[in-house]
Amino acid sequence: MRQRNNYAAIDNFRLIAALLIVAIHTAPLASFSETADFLVTYCLGRVGVPFFLMVSGFFVLAPYQRKRGEEIITPALGKFLKKTVFLYLISTLLYLPLKFYADNVSGSVGGWLKEIFFDGTFYHLWYLPAVILGCLLIVGLLQFCHPLAVSVIVFVLYVLGVLGDSYYNLISQVPFLKTAYEAVFAVSSYTRNGIFFAPFFLWLGVLLANGKVRISQKTAGVGLAISLAGMLAEGFASYFLQWQKHNSMYFLLMPVMFFLFEFLLSLECRQIAIARDLSMYLYILHPLCIVVVRGAAEVLKMKKLLVEQSLVHYLAVVVATALLSLIVIAVTHIFQRFWRWNDV
Repeated sequence: MRQRNNYAAIDNFRLIAALLIVAIHTAPLASFSETADFLVTYCLGRVGVPFFLMVSGFFVLAPYQRKRGEEIITPALGKFLKKTVFLYLISTLLYLPLKFYADNVSGSVGGWLKEIFFDGTFYHLWYLPAVILGCLLIVGLLQFCHPLAVSVIVFVLYVLGVLGDSYYNLISQVPFLKTAYEAVFAVSSYTRNGIFFAPFFLWLGVLLANGKVRISQKTAGVGLAISLAGMLAEGFASYFLQWQKHNSMYFLLMPVMFFLFEFLLSLECRQIAIARDLSMYLYILHPLCIVVVRGAAEVLKMKKLLVEQSLVHYLAVVVATALLSLIVIAVTHIFQRFWRWNDV
């Protein structure tokens, strides 16, 4: 694995990525400009999830690459997968009452399986089955394929995913392509999942950790600026031309994430101690706090300010989620110290 001085910038950016994910579900600039909100939230904000996938690839998958035929699922990688499955289970139980309250519970076994393995049991939880499935796909490919073949496969899968996402209304004009993607959507509502979306960024994290590519901070910064401008243009064009079925995947998101991660790896800074835990809880808990903020707005008769004013709504959700997350972190640490004390 490539040696770096520290990973503080990577850890700290987790918080920014989590805040971008919260923005996706609250549309903070919608009160000011629909176009500005789209560009900031649904283009720029789309770096959040790939970033977390790359972190998993960089720190979890990369150290455990093996030659064909050797063991892939090591104890540490197995621990990561078990932890993610457990987090998914707890999060599902947490949001199950909201699903029943919103009358959003699937009435069929097929519907439940679709949610559990692809769509997520609540609208933001799709990431958890995606990272699990993506990891399993990567380690499976490593058992039978040369790393170059893995690179080609995950790239092709991502391209197919983009065509079914930001370009679907364009390519669906071709009958056989429409039929093929309709078959995909019968299993997963979006191509943004653990097959088409997650593997590429997990593998990109692996390549940056184990590869020989290393560029200067200036090169990474310039590359990030250029590719990000291109992605904003791509996103706006596909939005304006009404090609999008969804807006999670862009072609230029690939170079954006490469240059962003390289830029962060080149930075020297002080690590925020609770960045990892806080970012995770911001992701898990923010939909719950959206409901809390909306409920409080109704009770306080402040709906116009706390809900309808999009930026205030976003900030209120962030503050509420951060406070709840800090409470959960504090309680968790107390329990951990208690169990360690009892083990002595």
